[in-house]
Amino acid sequence: MKLHEYQAKEIFRRFGVPVPDGSVATSADEACMTAETLNGPPWVIKAQVHAGGRGKGGGVRVVDSHDEVKTATEAILGQPLITKQTGSEGRKVHKVLVEQGVKIDQELYLAMAMDRDAARPVMIFSQSGGVDIEEVAERSPELVLRESVDLETGWMPYQGRSLAYSLDPLPVPETLKNLMSVMDRLYKVFMSLDCSLAEINPLVITKDGKVMALDAKIDVDDNALFRQKEISALYDPMEKDPLEREAERNNINYIRLDGNIGAMVNGAGLAMATMDVIKMAGGEPANFLDVGGGASEEMITKGFEIILGDEKVKAILINIFGGILRCDVLARGVLAAAEKVGVRVPVIIRLEGTNVEEGRKILEESNLEFMVAGDMAEAADLVTRQISQRIQS
Repeated sequence: MKLHEYQAKEIFRRFGVPVPDGSVATSADEACMTAETLNGPPWVIKAQVHAGGRGKGGGVRVVDSHDEVKTATEAILGQPLITKQTGSEGRKVHKVLVEQGVKIDQELYLAMAMDRDAARPVMIFSQSGGVDIEEVAERSPELVLRESVDLETGWMPYQGRSLAYSLDPLPVPETLKNLMSVMDRLYKVFMSLDCSLAEINPLVITKDGKVMALDAKIDVDDNALFRQKEISALYDPMEKDPLEREAERNNINYIRLDGNIGAMVNGAGLAMATMDVIKMAGGEPANFLDVGGGASEEMITKGFEIILGDEKVKAILINIFGGILRCDVLARGVLAAAEKVGVRVPVIIRLEGTNVEEGRKILEESNLEFMVAGDMAEAADLVTRQISQRIQS
């Protein structure tokens, strides 16, 4: 579960991580009233959406007057913010964060994340902050430093010193002390809230030597939300893709992607394998959709509707291994969905397992022109050929 920047900064304040003074606003008038309570100019107006690269997309603006606060807020609110993460459709902005400006001397990067290979948390630090850390790691990997955390001992002071004293030139002792304090408190945030990521980019050293989190990103492990009731209450459903929200309401595992081949599968492993096969055949999956091993006819119908709700989908591949979910149940669910919402794209179906012959018979005897494939490779080839033909025509 992702948090907004303003929510993450409230948590940082609670744990003692310094952040600029500011408040969230949902209108231009509210933004102006907030600016009046803050030291400035300048002030910073920041779009509150779950996406990185907001500055490049026009979602972060530095302003020097109350008129500019109003103009900038009006330009951001209610508009889709297009970034590398949101894609070409963008994400509509419903809130902005209004903060006092900060005089920056140096921008750093600091984050706590999970090292899957080592099966332990890792602190990541770089003196190249304010930019995509992935780009820094690729261009200058020596600038990205890591300290793994032993869960029995926790974050140790010597680890903070190791990272802080890598800076060149070295800040004054008081600034180094504050930097190490932020590292320690970020670790406490990460562990206390069951985070999968706690990131500050940039973490800045100001002109007067203070250390401050200019941005804040917190992702919490969904599987731990049952013990993070306070965090669960911060969930913002408006930030979720509408089709993903619909799938969530129906207990369907669905993630929207950028391709044009819709996929419906039962089982996460099979879904990932299906996406790989689509890619190997030259196609691009439009979604990850796992209806689950025990899906009912109604869930199949709803899953089909969700896939068809994506206008980018030009063909659908249904890949089912009938174990708990029988192939005949799947076939009836697909027919029910097709009759309810109409089929505007080719549908390729691969069935194996329990009641496979009955399932194929139901599909073949229908009035709808489904293509039934013998195996996964044939199914992927059929669906990519259908896409090519539709593009050419």
